[in-house]
Amino acid sequence: MSLSTLARYGLTGRGLLGAAAAARPLGAPARPLGAPPARPLGAPPARPLGSLSCRRRPGQWPARTGPRPTALPSRGHQTARAAPLPGASCQVSALGARDEERLLEVVWGDGERSLYPYTWLRDNCQCPACTLQSARARSLLFSQLDVHTGLQEVRLAGDNQVSILWPDHHVSRFELQWLRRRCFSPAARQAMQEELFINERSHWDSELLIPSASFEEVLTDDKAALDWLLALRRVGVVYLRGAPSERGQVARLSERIGFLRLTFYGPTWQVQDKAMAVNVAYTAGDLSLHTDYPALHHPPGVQFLHCIQQAELGGESQVVDGFHMAEVLRREDPQAFRTLSSLRVDFSDMGEDYCDFRVHSKNHIIDVDCEGQVSRINYNNATRDSVLDLPLEQVQEFYRALKAYVDIMNRPTNVVTYRMEPGDIVTFDNWRLLHGRQSYTSSSEKRRHLEGAYLDWDEVMSRLRILRHAVGREDRH
Repeated sequence: MSLSTLARYGLTGRGLLGAAAAARPLGAPARPLGAPPARPLGAPPARPLGSLSCRRRPGQWPARTGPRPTALPSRGHQTARAAPLPGASCQVSALGARDEERLLEVVWGDGERSLYPYTWLRDNCQCPACTLQSARARSLLFSQLDVHTGLQEVRLAGDNQVSILWPDHHVSRFELQWLRRRCFSPAARQAMQEELFINERSHWDSELLIPSASFEEVLTDDKAALDWLLALRRVGVVYLRGAPSERGQVARLSERIGFLRLTFYGPTWQVQDKAMAVNVAYTAGDLSLHTDYPALHHPPGVQFLHCIQQAELGGESQVVDGFHMAEVLRREDPQAFRTLSSLRVDFSDMGEDYCDFRVHSKNHIIDVDCEGQVSRINYNNATRDSVLDLPLEQVQEFYRALKAYVDIMNRPTNVVTYRMEPGDIVTFDNWRLLHGRQSYTSSSEKRRHLEGAYLDWDEVMSRLRILRHAVGREDRH
């Protein structure tokens, strides 16, 4: 599937809308990213108010000609739709200082409202004395922050700023769009987190058509590079075609992002059948589905594999969506899911390659975040250590749970099998996908050779955000 068809996933570089078309478990209904609940939370939106300035007396509005504005309620909530969604108004109808709760209330031109804590506003003052403009970094020391500050005056400055006078006579000014994007409503926070981290994923099974793109276009065209990284984040795997069949191409690709992750196997590594192999990947046998490097406490987030020469017979690659399989396990065997997400397992790796090494880690097979969402899979049967630091009564349950997960992964309906050819590069999420390989036979004329490399998600997401900003700016011109 060409990258131009990624619109079906909502993954084109011109925006993220509609990515949930495939970013949901199979069969689930689509939902636009960042979409708010159908009904606003809390009180209904206030009617637009005419006053744009207020002193610190709560609920009091300056005198004005014409009808008196309706006072803001002393109790209530920001509306759920006060989120940084496309087309949201950044015009202000009213400002209110709620001193009892120490909250600034903003009623937007579309009737939605946002609440901002005084302490947060003072902490995030954007003036040159509080923010190093060249680095966009806070220079206000936390020891200098009054976490119980009041507010002396708030007013609208011009057409696009809120100006605040603090009790110590310091003045802070905030752009309206900047404020609205940082609204504390649940929907606004969710939309911001989705924009920053792209947390929604496209779950898939054996019917996946792996997205593909041109290697050279990704290197030279920002929109193609953005589409590639968006698909890598959402789907977890993207094929790049047309790379030269020689070493050094994964390093070129990494420079499009930033830099490679150095490991004990070097900045890049050669996957070949080797005598006295220090890794099971350096043999011609079957490789079971696994993630790379769970023997590290922070495994590499992204992996590149470039086919320089394919085997004469065999060597087909396999991938499975570990996040999707974990959700299937949670549904079919909740106890097994709890076991694999709560017990820590020992992994180890030792040998000599780029340098000599002897690493050991303790990881959950299934990592979950604070909200219970699967965030990383750590599983490599080859490097799972014989040390099993579990109470005796938990050992059998661990084996039962792991067997249940592995059996789900190996169901034919869940595994995608493909054959790489010279010039192909597969890029994939090593925290999410488990990959494997069928055994192969090489000859002296056709000796299977892949070159691999790792990156971390921090660097990949950094480049994705930069590209999204650059492409968005181009589209506006």
